[in-house]
Amino acid sequence: MPKGQGQLIAQNKKANHDFLIEDTFEAGLVLQGTEIKSIRARRVNMKDSFARIDYKGEAFLHNMHISPYEQGNRYNHEPTRARKLLLHRKEIDRLIGETQQAGYSLVPLKIYIKNGVAKVLIGLGKGKKKYDKREDLKRKQAKRDMDRAIKNNY
Repeated sequence: MPKGQGQLIAQNKKANHDFLIEDTFEAGLVLQGTEIKSIRARRVNMKDSFARIDYKGEAFLHNMHISPYEQGNRYNHEPTRARKLLLHRKEIDRLIGETQQAGYSLVPLKIYIKNGVAKVLIGLGKGKKKYDKREDLKRKQAKRDMDRAIKNNY
């Protein structure tokens, strides 16, 4: 199964607008019991989330909001806690080298269930400038106009 395929739970739509994604990595998530139940119920928000590698060489996902599980009572989790990402050592070492370059960030793109396990697709992205974003919007609008013209003519 290629990267990023499984039962899609949530997608960070703003990531492709704000970043030029150069490479992607599939990572597992270390979750508490009620978190996976909330993820399966699609109660996840990835809007302002980001990934970072700490000084110990471990990758963490920050600011991803997983809503508390309704039947979780006192066993519920903190919604925006940092969650550890499960990556191979070679991948982490490569990401450390890449993110030390100016302008590169680790951006979560998707969260999905694959073989009963929650996975996150992490993208290595370079931040776009304002003029790059405007150019992308122009291209997108032009493609939409062309598709509309073709559809109306046939």
